[in-house]
Amino acid sequence: MADVAKFYGKAFVSAFNKEIDFNSDTMKAMLCSASYTPDQDTHQYKSDVTSEITGTGYTAGGLTLANCTISYDGATNTLKLDCDDFSWGPGATFTARTLVVYDATPGSDATRPLIMYVTFNADIPVTSSTFSSTVNSGGLCTVTIS
Repeated sequence: MADVAKFYGKAFVSAFNKEIDFNSDTMKAMLCSASYTPDQDTHQYKSDVTSEITGTGYTAGGLTLANCTISYDGATNTLKLDCDDFSWGPGATFTARTLVVYDATPGSDATRPLIMYVTFNADIPVTSSTFSSTVNSGGLCTVTIS
């Protein structure tokens, strides 16, 4: 089974309610253990996320994503959220199963909208190393509008 990346369904509710500004708010990526089970249909805010990892080289709340952009390609009817590659380390020591992207700008975890998540095929351990995520040319995540 391959890694699975999905939008949280309520990310679109949050976006249309003007709770997310992907271009100018602070977007973060956090890591969770295998104990967290994302619920695509009901999880909407960071307070819904459990089992954030701890470990050397990891700061609670995750790291800030750089150069976040949103674009639309009319030829393919594709909306693309993009950012720079990101990593924890060198020297990181922890184990992660799920990566969660959220808008960290609003005041508290109960008002910080979730955007998307990636559930890895297996636990990913790093020991005195670097945990990295490469954002491919297709962007962090895309939506095809039909």
